[in-house]
Order: sequence, then structure tokens, then C-alpha cells
Amino acid sequence: MILSISGVVLLGVIVFLFSRKDGLKMSHAVVCALFGFYLSGTAVAPSIAAGGASIANLLGGITL
Repeated sequence: MILSISGVVLLGVIVFLFSRKDGLKMSHAVVCALFGFYLSGTAVAPSIAAGGASIANLLGGITL
């Protein structure tokens, strides 16, 4: 649960920065959010969640 909340916060910050600095229009951000919302209700959602968890585990295992 903490990973998904922090991921949402991170993506929210990225969208905010893109909208302020790189010219991403808020209408584009809303369309992307709606697309993600509707995509989460499809059959491909578990695969996306598993891929995100796999990437998080990979990045979490990196030691410098």
C-alpha cells in the first residue's frame, strides 16, 4: 500500500512539473489520468501492477 501511494505522489509531482515547466497542458494531464483510471478496470491491470512491482523490486535491490 505504501509503495502505491508513494508512486501516485511521485507521478503526481512529475505531472505537475511537466505542466509547469515543459508545457504539458492540464487537459492532457486530465486525459492521461482518466486513461489510467479506466485502464485499471481492464484485464491488463494485474499485469501492469506486477510489472510496476517488479521494477520497484529491481530498483530497491540496487546498492551503490
